[in-house]
Amino acid sequence: MLTLFKYLVLPPGAMLVLIGLGLLLWRRYPRLGKSLLGLGVFTLYFCSTGVGSWLISHPLEQREPALRVVPANAQAIVVLAAGRVRNSPEYGAPIPDFTALERINYAAHLYRRSPLPILLTGGRLTASPTDEPLALGMARVLAIDYQIPVQWLESSSRNTDENARYSAHILSVAGLSRVVLVTDAVHMPRARRVFEHYGMSVIPGPTFYAEPGRFSLFRLMPTIENLRRSHAALYEWMGLLWYASSGR
Repeated sequence: MLTLFKYLVLPPGAMLVLIGLGLLLWRRYPRLGKSLLGLGVFTLYFCSTGVGSWLISHPLEQREPALRVVPANAQAIVVLAAGRVRNSPEYGAPIPDFTALERINYAAHLYRRSPLPILLTGGRLTASPTDEPLALGMARVLAIDYQIPVQWLESSSRNTDENARYSAHILSVAGLSRVVLVTDAVHMPRARRVFEHYGMSVIPGPTFYAEPGRFSLFRLMPTIENLRRSHAALYEWMGLLWYASSGR
């Protein structure tokens, strides 16, 4: 149900719904139909441009600056899982998707500068017991490709709230509470908020910024990547609203 809701209220699903309603209502209610159709087309275009995706994501990303130096009082590095490529014939096994790989790469970069123990958090994407937890796939990449050990695997969580809750429990048992939190810059405000809700002292380690570069007409051209960034940012805005309304 939650997945269907996300498809209907986030781009491009929400825009396609507006376009479809506009076409259905065009003959009987031409003014309303044209308005819905125009709104759907415009918002789909806007979210697909570099300008639109940056305007949606930048207010989230600018909340936390990039981490230049790992503070001396940091006790661990916590890396949040993202998604995965389920069927990867060149590797012969599931692998983390490009978002998760970006987080892994940055965690490795931080570890080289300050070799703190690493906790990876991310459970199964489905209820199947044979489905590999996301944290396990990330640990395999760190071990094989980066030769970096992982101290803890949290493999039961299904969302950011559970990432924080279960990770906080593992770290509290180890007597740790001050962590460098690694996730996308656009995801960091929500992730930091919920980790702090469960008692963690968070040092933000954001990565994967939507750097716009210099303005050019090409930033007005629609692309799938810009639409993906808009989708991710709008999902985070919705998540922050939900957390605020639920008191988190």
